[in-house]
Amino acid sequence: MNVPASERRLYIKTYGCQMNVYDSERLADTLRPLGYRLAEDPAGADLVVLNTCHIREKAAEKVYSELGQLARLKAQKAAAGEAMLVAVAGCVAQAEGAEIVARQPAVDLVVGPQAYHRLPELIARTHRAAGERLAADFAPEEKFDSLPERTSSAVTAFLTVQEGCDKFCSFCVVPYTRGSEFSRAPAAIEAEARALVARGAREITLLGQNVNAYAGEGGLAGLIRRLAKIPGLARLRYTTSHPRDMTDELIGAHAEVEALMPYLHLPVQAGSDRVLKAMNRGHTAGDYLRLVEKIRRARPDIALSGDFIAGFPGEREADFEATLDLAREVAYASAFSFKYSRRPGTPAAQAPGQIPEALKAERLARLQAVLEESQAAFNAAQVGRVLPVLIDKPGRDAGQVAGRSPYLQAVHGQGPQSLIGQVVPVRIASAGRNSLAGALQLAPA
Repeated sequence: MNVPASERRLYIKTYGCQMNVYDSERLADTLRPLGYRLAEDPAGADLVVLNTCHIREKAAEKVYSELGQLARLKAQKAAAGEAMLVAVAGCVAQAEGAEIVARQPAVDLVVGPQAYHRLPELIARTHRAAGERLAADFAPEEKFDSLPERTSSAVTAFLTVQEGCDKFCSFCVVPYTRGSEFSRAPAAIEAEARALVARGAREITLLGQNVNAYAGEGGLAGLIRRLAKIPGLARLRYTTSHPRDMTDELIGAHAEVEALMPYLHLPVQAGSDRVLKAMNRGHTAGDYLRLVEKIRRARPDIALSGDFIAGFPGEREADFEATLDLAREVAYASAFSFKYSRRPGTPAAQAPGQIPEALKAERLARLQAVLEESQAAFNAAQVGRVLPVLIDKPGRDAGQVAGRSPYLQAVHGQGPQSLIGQVVPVRIASAGRNSLAGALQLAPA
């Protein structure tokens, strides 16, 4: 049964990072001219897209498991005379495109992260039984030039400014799946940012696999200063950064640009110089700590976030203790931590000294205890303060609204939904593990 274009439904499942969240939004924008509107679940969709992540092994395994379920759903639909296309996008598509097609015949289309702008053409070809299924090798500038205008009207928005990475950390697949570093033109970024603000965005997070390697005119600091001049844009953030690309100009922007929030995600991965060298990070623990000191001199109230890997190949107990020491010294406001997982094709996957899973889990638990204690202390320190909170959605309970502090903490309190989109002072009354609660300081009516 052919579905009229006006009734086509699209379901996108997103795995992994904020870059993939951005890409999923753009995927939906790309397919809107073909009549696709978002469906709530795969059963109600004519096209299902899995936007995948290849950073962690379990994420790739989940994709294949999901494809098995979709294959059964597709067969059920076919038996009822209904058609459903299945597409795999993102980094698993880039890295394992041929294997996906071979392992799961239910997949109709495979598109890497630089080719999803071609989905309308590929869908049309599929409907004409042309048989084209794999599109993974296109230049990033072609992708961005081909995308339609953004349609999001959210209070907060993501905006990709940079893709790819040239650092080649020994555990990471990004240089192989996203390619070399590419930076968009500042004018194109500004135009997209202005369009987002015109539709209601008050906060924009600039995205890149290695965002502070942005190489447009003036670098990331220059881009931030340019975007901060957009009327109506209250807040700017950026993620994810590499310590090696944290320039003095960018540190200065944190001290001087009011719209740039005092929050910085600066992954370190480990505190042992021996492990950092094996990871090919290009910096030592001392380099990182001196950088943190310089950043805090420029912006004393900055909240730092980080990434850690526990159980990297060859990690000794003394190496792991050095990671714990660094985590305690920095006192992160938040952090992400993971057990090392082998990624095929990366140097670390074949390195000697692979750590047993039980030991990795034990070390991760100890690391997370330190990081959680630090986060709890940072949150508790906000109690009694009045923080400017960007209200971006209704709260969980009736009469409640929620938003984010300058330090990216979730904050909720009693207030009308008419405040959504406004920056409101909130006196923090209590702090939980992952959020703050307080009283909105509203002017008398």
